[in-house]
Amino acid sequence: MAEQPKPKQPSGEMQTEQPVVADESAATDEKPQAQWYVVHSYSGMENKVKKNIEHRAESMGMTDQILEVVVPTETEIEIRNGVRREVERRVFPGYILVHMIMTEDSWYVVRNSPGVTGFVGMGNKPTPLSQEEVDKIMKRIESDAPRIKVSFQRGEHVRILSGPFAEFTGVVDDIFPDKGKARVLVSFFNRETPVEVDFVQLARDA
Repeated sequence: MAEQPKPKQPSGEMQTEQPVVADESAATDEKPQAQWYVVHSYSGMENKVKKNIEHRAESMGMTDQILEVVVPTETEIEIRNGVRREVERRVFPGYILVHMIMTEDSWYVVRNSPGVTGFVGMGNKPTPLSQEEVDKIMKRIESDAPRIKVSFQRGEHVRILSGPFAEFTGVVDDIFPDKGKARVLVSFFNRETPVEVDFVQLARDA
């Protein structure tokens, strides 16, 4: 038999959170709206916890209230010693987004999924994200353009690996993350000359 949802935790367990549920005695024709909530989990277990929530929602017949579970990630270009590679990074390590209609039953299913340590909210009550927050997060994770991880800082001594100024050393004068370039001051004919160099052409000067 499929496990049935339990609106309250079994006696003997301390209940530290309460779901935000409308007064059931109030007469209204409006159906509760699904909103995005943030769930905390153990860092590094986000994808496993996501599957746990989805499995419980399906097995307990709650997919009409627990609609979507998202682990926000983005593609990042990491450049180290002239080597460029794309890696997938979690935008909010240890946090998962759940699109759900908050009821006692749906709260119980999510809150008691293995790996979930609690909902994020004011006090002990889960607080939904604002639409502005949701739009900002979704725009970030749905972007096709990978983010470039800047590993250099202004004033840092670097060595140019390739191009017209290969093997020259200099100091980072400015950084342009959107272009993936840095302006480096190199000594050329006893004069300090600014040159723009791609991040992939730079390495820290040992």
